[in-house]
Amino acid sequence: MRATVIHGPNDIRVEEVPDAAVRHRTDAVVRVVTACICGSDLWAYRGVASRQPGQRIGHEFLGVVEATGAEVTSVRVGDLVVAPFVWSDGVCDFCREGLYTSCPHGGFWGEPGSDGGQGEAVRVPYADGTLVKLPAEAAGDERLLTALLALSDVMSTGHHAALAARVRPGATVAVVGDGAVGLCGVLAARRLGAEQIIALGRHTARTDIARAFGATDVVAERGDAAVAAVRELTKGQGAHAVLEAVGTEESMRTAISIARDGGAVGYVGVPHGGSAGVDIGQMFGRNVALGGGVAPARAYIPELLADVLDGTIDPSPVFDRTVTLDGVPDGYRAMDERTALKVRITF
Repeated sequence: MRATVIHGPNDIRVEEVPDAAVRHRTDAVVRVVTACICGSDLWAYRGVASRQPGQRIGHEFLGVVEATGAEVTSVRVGDLVVAPFVWSDGVCDFCREGLYTSCPHGGFWGEPGSDGGQGEAVRVPYADGTLVKLPAEAAGDERLLTALLALSDVMSTGHHAALAARVRPGATVAVVGDGAVGLCGVLAARRLGAEQIIALGRHTARTDIARAFGATDVVAERGDAAVAAVRELTKGQGAHAVLEAVGTEESMRTAISIARDGGAVGYVGVPHGGSAGVDIGQMFGRNVALGGGVAPARAYIPELLADVLDGTIDPSPVFDRTVTLDGVPDGYRAMDERTALKVRITF
């Protein structure tokens, strides 16, 4: 089979790799129907996050079950399924508490020795604890498939940020970051009943999506100017809930500074550059809470799935370019150069 591998910074290739196969009784093999490139994949592409030459890459996919181990009971051959970006056993203490990302038997797609999501098929460990079955009729609906693909990571992660930031009906929300996760955070905030949603971003194509997703205001400034702009929009008080979807010191500093006294920041941007942006003294004096981390997508997919299926939310617009597997290297370049927001892969 063919799959995407990374050999070094700016060196993404599509190569022949061993076929995905059932190795354990709890495994399933999923033939990938559609996958995508994540903004977090770019950290490896740029050489910021280290990878072994030839390591697999990609962690967002949905597809059709082609084989199952003897102990798999929740899915069967022919089922259309979506996988969260972390596999988990579904039965440990952490999984039972909804924190699937802390499963001691879990892991991330593309880890050394595992399949990545940007390939023709994927071996799924602990299929019963990981995969979520989708309606079979979705297979013939490209827009719906695209929306469902977002559940594997970006929509679930945006939702995680909104929950961590304590978004509630009537709240004022600010979203730092205009990537796919930030845009899905806007959609999540609207879904949870926010009244005012301020999107911080300077790329018109992206902020247009933010407005379509429910943003009431857009702030294009950065740093102190962004803080001043948000304060002006909120009568000097700041936002009840701030979603941080970038992961840099500057973005975290901005997020904390625009939070209202007694408010909360939900951070889901993969941290890069240290933690200098977190000013504990500032947070302490203003009673600003901080929560977030890696999104336990498996906990959120069932409820978000229902809303995608009934049309309550549609995250599909965050995908603005589609490539075949052979086009994946170009897809990485496009996202790195910011000429594409999020690239979908079709098979």
